[in-house]
Amino acid sequence: MSESISPVKYFLSGGFGGVCTVLAGHPMDTIKVRLQTMPIPKPGEVALYGGTWDCFRKTIQKEGFRGLYKGMSAPLTGVAPIFAISFLGFGLGKKLIKSDDNQQLTNPELFAAGAFSGIFTTSIMAPGERIKCLLQIQQGGNVPQKYNGMVDCARQLYSEGGIRSIYKGSVATILRDVPASGMYFMTYEWLVKVLTPEDATTKLKFLSTIVAGGFAGIANWLVGMPADVLKSRLQTAPEGTYPNGLRDVFKQLMEREGPTALYKGVTPVMLRAFPANAACFAGFEVAVKFLNWAAPGF
Repeated sequence: MSESISPVKYFLSGGFGGVCTVLAGHPMDTIKVRLQTMPIPKPGEVALYGGTWDCFRKTIQKEGFRGLYKGMSAPLTGVAPIFAISFLGFGLGKKLIKSDDNQQLTNPELFAAGAFSGIFTTSIMAPGERIKCLLQIQQGGNVPQKYNGMVDCARQLYSEGGIRSIYKGSVATILRDVPASGMYFMTYEWLVKVLTPEDATTKLKFLSTIVAGGFAGIANWLVGMPADVLKSRLQTAPEGTYPNGLRDVFKQLMEREGPTALYKGVTPVMLRAFPANAACFAGFEVAVKFLNWAAPGF
């Protein structure tokens, strides 16, 4: 990751990288949420989805390809500031840890800086995730749609429970994003160093960015997946389902489905993680280069 970047360029480049992430990864994110939140079949019943491919096939059949992009307006709206704040938070975390500008941070220090960035994004991420998940689980066909888009969903949530309803799942979002962000940035920085020799060509550097970004996304979700499952269940449940919040979600999940349910939807997550996050870091680096060319002194 480029070191000498102004805050404005960091913000703009991080935002562009985030948009690339959503465009590349949203279809598999929709599959993930639907698998995580589908009802548990009763004895003798067949599960709503038999797995990743079955969910993908049924979504296309009932709703067309547009069904895979349900709820995308919410993450697209928030993604620029989310990723900008995340990248800036990581940069600030590194500055706080460094004793001088030339200090090379260890992997644990990079993890701490990345975890620091996860705290910054929750204020935007939590309501966006809540709206996104509610829109994603709406099925097509003859089933009536409760929400007519992002704004209508936010309006209804506010009228039902005020700001608290919109921010439902914030604790779960923090529990997911803080350790996952630490793993995300640490893995990226470490792999870029490993994959990029000092005499590397521009083409090789860009390839290293793509590979490191892709594996950083996988590492992010390996750490963040359990909290993401709990968050999705909590955010999409009808009001009053879980009076004690996250503790009730976890207790019910363990009793009914066992520990493996914490990785429900892991297949679409991993299928999405590499291309989406490779696109993120590639977009970030491309945007930085463009801004350095268009506004070198800015």
